[in-house]
Amino acid sequence: MNLADAQEGKEYIIQQIATDDEDLNAFLFSLGCYSGEPITVVSRLNKSCVVSIKDGRYNIDNQLASAILI
Repeated sequence: MNLADAQEGKEYIIQQIATDDEDLNAFLFSLGCYSGEPITVVSRLNKSCVVSIKDGRYNIDNQLASAILI
């Protein structure tokens, strides 16, 4: 299951980041988005979702959300 399919308000544990793009991996790691970390979808917008990782909230698009496996 990926983050694009997640329910709002439910906490999930990140299992894997499914991308070969090193820059994207580094960006997600800098946000605290890596295997073993809890993540919550706070709300969904038109073509993106707001997620809570650690103490921050971030808006990510659905393409990126589909690369985050939970």
